[in-house]
Amino acid sequence: MTDDDRIKAVAELWAAHREAAFPARLTAVDIAGVEMVMLDAGAAGCISTWLINGGDLDDRWWDVLAAREQDLARVVPHLAGYEASYYQRLLDMTALVLGPPDDFAFWHPSLTAP
Repeated sequence: MTDDDRIKAVAELWAAHREAAFPARLTAVDIAGVEMVMLDAGAAGCISTWLINGGDLDDRWWDVLAAREQDLARVVPHLAGYEASYYQRLLDMTALVLGPPDDFAFWHPSLTAP
């Protein structure tokens, strides 16, 4: 997966995420010690910045997104249905932004198909 392919994949997931309604039940809810609204906002802000910057994050935002990736990995197993898919999409975008493209292609081949 090239950098352009990775940006395109994140942009497509980002467009879907922006259209998706936040899971209403998770407003003002903590799961596994993580405030769900803030998790969404923090990850989304970093992803949006990465896209605006053409696939680049400075070290500070990289660290923030890496922490959100850990939070996402911790909460997704506690979710089901729409809530799980909403946060899994955030986790997928986070993995694309943070991880080497080849590693992500191995784990998520559907996003790298021609």
